[in-house]
This record gives sequence, C-alpha cells and structure tokens, in this order.
Amino acid sequence: MRRRPVALVTSEAMEKGSPKNQQTRLCLLASLSAFFWILLLYFHFVVLGGNTAVEESVILEPVKLESPFVNVESIPARVTDVRIEKEKPHLEPVRNTAAERVVNYPFMRALRTVENKSDPCGGRYIYVHNLPPRFNENMLKECKSLSLWTNMCKFTSNEGLGPPLENVEGVFENTGWYATNQFAVDVIFNNRMKQYECLTNDSSIAAAIFVPFYAGFDIARYLWGYNISRRDAASVDLVDWLMKRPEWGIMGGKDHFLVAGRITWDFRRLTDEESDWGNKLLFLPAARNMSMLVVESSPWNANDFGIPYPTYFHPAKDEEVFVWQNRMRNLERKWLFSFAGAPRSGNPKSIRGQIIDQCKNSKVCKLLECDFGESKCHSPSSIMQMFQSSLFCLQPQGDSYTRRSAFDSMLAGCIPVFFHPGSAYTQYTWHLSKNYTTYSVFIPEDDIRKRNVSIEERLSQISPEQVRIMRETVINLIPRLIYADPRSKLEILRDAFDVAVQAVIDKVTRLRRNIIKGRTEYDNFVEENSWKYDLLDEGQREVGAHEWDPFFSKPKDEQRDQSAEAAKNSWKNEQRDQS
Repeated sequence: MRRRPVALVTSEAMEKGSPKNQQTRLCLLASLSAFFWILLLYFHFVVLGGNTAVEESVILEPVKLESPFVNVESIPARVTDVRIEKEKPHLEPVRNTAAERVVNYPFMRALRTVENKSDPCGGRYIYVHNLPPRFNENMLKECKSLSLWTNMCKFTSNEGLGPPLENVEGVFENTGWYATNQFAVDVIFNNRMKQYECLTNDSSIAAAIFVPFYAGFDIARYLWGYNISRRDAASVDLVDWLMKRPEWGIMGGKDHFLVAGRITWDFRRLTDEESDWGNKLLFLPAARNMSMLVVESSPWNANDFGIPYPTYFHPAKDEEVFVWQNRMRNLERKWLFSFAGAPRSGNPKSIRGQIIDQCKNSKVCKLLECDFGESKCHSPSSIMQMFQSSLFCLQPQGDSYTRRSAFDSMLAGCIPVFFHPGSAYTQYTWHLSKNYTTYSVFIPEDDIRKRNVSIEERLSQISPEQVRIMRETVINLIPRLIYADPRSKLEILRDAFDVAVQAVIDKVTRLRRNIIKGRTEYDNFVEENSWKYDLLDEGQREVGAHEWDPFFSKPKDEQRDQSAEAAKNSWKNEQRDQS
C-alpha cells in the first residue's frame, strides 16, 4: 500500500481546515478503510470459498415425473434448508448439492409412519371420506330402485351379505353362508372398511384414502331408460365434492380409491351419445387419478383393478375357514369336470355351445344347464354341490371376460379351467398367483373353436398327483378369495378385502417414493398395454411381446364396442335369471 501520499494529504487538510472539519474527514476515511477490508474478506472467504448460505436458500422446483398411471407434476413440494458443517476452517466447505436436499411433499409424514416400529399401523393408515349420504346410505334406503329386475333390499341386508342360507342338503356349514348377490361388493367392502383396524381421522398420515361411494348401485339405477345427464349426475357431483376437500390436495386424488361391484364397462362411456352404454365415471379427468376396484377391470386402462366377485361364504372366525378347507380336501369327487352355464347363441364367437356339447358327450362330465325360468343354476346349493363333486370346473367367458362362477368353484376346491387370460390371469393379479399353472388349467379358446381339442382328453392327461397338488393350491387360496363377515374380523387369515387394501397401499406408497426419486414406475409406459404390467417379474420396468397378445390386440374402437355390448348382455342375462 502507498500510505505516504495519503498521510501528506491528511496533514495538509488539518493545517488548512478547522478542528471540526478535520475530525469529520478522519471518521470518513476510517469508515472507507473498514468497508474496503470487509469487502476484501467477504470476497476471499465467501465468493472464492463457496457461498453455502446462498445455496441453502435456493428453492428447488417440484420434481416433475410422468407417472405411468397419473400426472404428478401438480403435487406441491418444497425444499427444507440443509446446514453444511465444515470439517476444518482452512479447507474448502462441502457444497450443498440438489441431491442432498430434503424434498418435503405433503405425504412425507405418511411415509415416515412406516419407520415407527412400535406402531402396528405404521404405513397402513386409511382415511375414509365422510361423504354426504346421497352417495351411499340413501341408496340403501331406496333399495327397491337399485335394479329393474331384482329386489335388492334382501341382498343389502346383513351388511350386504343377504339372507342366510339354510344348510338343508348339508352342502354348506351351519354358519357363515348367505345368498349374496354377485354385485353387492359396494356395500360389503364399505362395511368391512368400518372394521379396518388402522383407520385415522388425520389424512396427513394416511397411506391411502377411501371414498365410500356406491358406484355400482348408482349406475344400476339409471342404465336403462335414462339419459346420459342422469347417468352421470352422481359421478360428476362426487368428483366436484372431492376436489373441494383438503385431502384431495395431498396428491390430487392419486392416493384415493373407491369400489364398484359392477364390471368396468358400465363406467366407461366414451362419448355423449345417448345411445352409448353406461356412465363416464372412469373417464372423468379427476377420476382418472383415483384407483377404482371393480369385479372386472379393463385390460387397456390403468385406473381400474380387479377384485373377486363375492361368493356365498362369509366367515366370522378363522376357524370357520379352516373347517371348510379341511372338508374340501377330504371330499370324494366323482366327476372329472363340470360346467354350469347357458349357451350364448347370439354370440358367434362364444365357445359355450361347444363346451356344452363336449360335456353332454362325456361320461365323466357333469352339466348344469342354465336357461330361462326355473333352473338349478339359481340354487346356490345345487351349484356348490356340483363343484364339490368335480375335479375340474370349466370357466369360459360369460357375457364379458369374467364370471362369479370361477370363485364359487375355487371355494369348492375345484380346479378352474380357463379359456381366455382375461377371465382371471390379467384380472385378479392381487389375489391370484402369477404362475397360473399352479392352480388352474388354460386351454386357449381357439383350441376348442377351431382345432376341436377334446377337453376330456386334455384333463385326463394330468396325473393324479399333479391334480392333488393343484387342488391343494386352490384350497389354500380360499381365504384370499372370500369376504369375511363385515360384523366381525378374522384374526389370522387375510381375506379378499385385506389383500385389496394392502395392494392399494403398496401402489400409493410406490408412487410416492417414485415421485421423491424423480422416476417413473415403468419405462415407456403405454396404457393400452396395461394388462401386461402386473404380470412383470420383480424389477422389470418395460414390457415386450407376450404370448397373450393375440387375445388383446384388437383395434381400440372394436374393443370398446365389444366391451359395451358385453355389458349390455350382462344386464340382459341378469333380467333373464330373474324371469
């Protein structure tokens, strides 16, 4: 520094000015000198050394992720400040990078409950919306209007189980058996949820949020003879109500789920043409964020999931299940295979007619023909008795892919025989093993339709030991395929409700963790291939060609039209069954 000139200037000023001016100038110079040294030190230690204080105050943008199922860009996020401790003053400080930040989404508190090992409900809490009664309870009060052909009042009794079945012929047990309607899952599931052990009133710790809307009962009232505005009214009203709730804002509805006891095609009207089938619940933009559990899902859409049709068995205790399983193990089965159903003469692609012909021509097949008017097919006792006396039960497509009969037959310990993968394998991936050969037989429809394969010959080739192993697998599956009595709770076993709820929780948890990591669950997700993704092995992230592609590779318009027609036929046959 050249200090001498500065000193000379100061001396001259002191000689020429007054003592007061001299003092003021000295203070000014001192201040300038101090500022200069502070600026120099700031530049050396902060700018050159790395300004961690500035970096800590940076707010990251929300993680942007195109989920294979939902758009998660709208989920709010903020970054909490992270303090960096320097190991030694003379070393360059550790830089605070974006990867070291803690992204605090609204669902972080819910994820952290998993870490609390002393909490048996950690990571399992469910928050249930308190919906206005018009969305559920009021429908039950007007139960006579829930179906044009069926008095649903008796079927909504006993918490949705229906009237008890008398064990006159000894086919059932004396307790736990009910004449349950196959479309009663809405109310059964809702009442089971009331007994769920990990309910919470705090949505911020919820692993998932349940919407107790009776979607199946709602559409059942208005499918025939009502315009699209009436069919859509409750669904549109529900979504509007949900979007105004603070719970919706946690994930934009991506953590919400609801249940409908009908097939998915009743909720997938693509246009606003009055002639089109069903309502548009599953196509509403907000509803596409939610998960909907239905008794038959779409192979080509990602926001619905298959759960079992209800059977007649609703145990109140674990012991009732164990007794039934042991009984099914010890039964003598005199029929190699059996079939209960009616032909579909109006559907040229149906193989039911050929199945009935093969059964009639076989000495080892039991046939229960279902047609108009009185039929043993309408008798739970007759159906279960036939299934209990058979080694294999044929389960071709119904009006749509699935049938309740498949679950009734497995409940009876009968090995199901499927002819289309959409009847079970791509539907109930939460409840059935991916390795379908362990519990069922698959005979492609074309083998029956075109190649005239003998069902009797195909089944006779399976060794008695293999039959025994497969039947044991089916019997072990029984708890996962039934809905326990909603007025009680199984202690050891997990029923269809428990399996479904845990699957939803796992799905939401994966989505949340993927959001935090900034990744998608699958690579190059294509919704039209939705049926393939649940069949992937652990760790797989991308689908390729599959042996079942021919079963699902129809043009989209054709898929939609056939599915809507299947839904209409399902309702027509419900009418037939009640005539």
